[in-house]
Amino acid sequence: MQPERQAARRTGGRQRRPLPHRGPELRPVAALLREACALIDRLDAEVLLADMLGLERLDLLAAPAGLADARAFRQRVLRRQRGEPVAYITGRREFWSLDLAVSPDVLIPRPDSETLIELAHARFRSRPPATILDLGTGSGALLLAALSAFPEARGVGVDVSAAAVAVARANAKRTGLDRRARFLVGHWSQPLAGRFDLILANPPYVADGEPLPADVADHEPRLALRAGPDGLDAFRQLLPGIARLLGPDGAAIVEHGAAQQESVAALARRAGLAGTGHCDLGGRPRALVLTPMPQMP
Repeated sequence: MQPERQAARRTGGRQRRPLPHRGPELRPVAALLREACALIDRLDAEVLLADMLGLERLDLLAAPAGLADARAFRQRVLRRQRGEPVAYITGRREFWSLDLAVSPDVLIPRPDSETLIELAHARFRSRPPATILDLGTGSGALLLAALSAFPEARGVGVDVSAAAVAVARANAKRTGLDRRARFLVGHWSQPLAGRFDLILANPPYVADGEPLPADVADHEPRLALRAGPDGLDAFRQLLPGIARLLGPDGAAIVEHGAAQQESVAALARRAGLAGTGHCDLGGRPRALVLTPMPQMP
């Protein structure tokens, strides 16, 4: 029996017809934004819609009379309403003017972390570093930003997560910095030898019991956030390696929690490093610039 006749017998003599393809449900941009704002923050809605249309947010606002696929946009709005971070929905985040890819395998780069690049730029203004190390590199944001600020430098990024290293390598190609950046899978400084002029680190520093916003706690990698009962476990492991790898005239710049500056500075002193504290743009203690302590005669 022919397949068509078999199908007809199973359906009572009627052959099934394929469902019609559902094309885009085009609606005015302004109307979509109004509806989305009843569910999510307006800025989030604008960013999500602009990204979907391949526009910058300001370009979208300058020409709000266009059309967009309401069905596709609705899916994005629902994801955000459920708490998923905007950067994971769009798959990208800007950091130090670099357009970086992000995924749930990496922490989303924050503007506060740009403080480390600003401090590096100030420290090495007259004598740029030749070698840069980024410990706990994640998306590669710090290393790639530093390489963009110091165009003659070369750098290495290390992360314990192979998935994060894959994201960092992709970002190096995405930004055109892959010829000067190398990424390794490893636990802090264990796979490394030699000395570096500039060492950067944004380790996990949130205490295990410290509350976090739901979109962070439920979606961003715990490995990149939590650091033991007091939030200092990563620094205890990290700082001795920094002391071993830092060149005699070099500097390490580490990010920490707003209430941790004195504690991290004390751990750094035990490792043989002197620290100077700095604040972020919001005036919160955010980073330490570390240098080797002078050797006693």
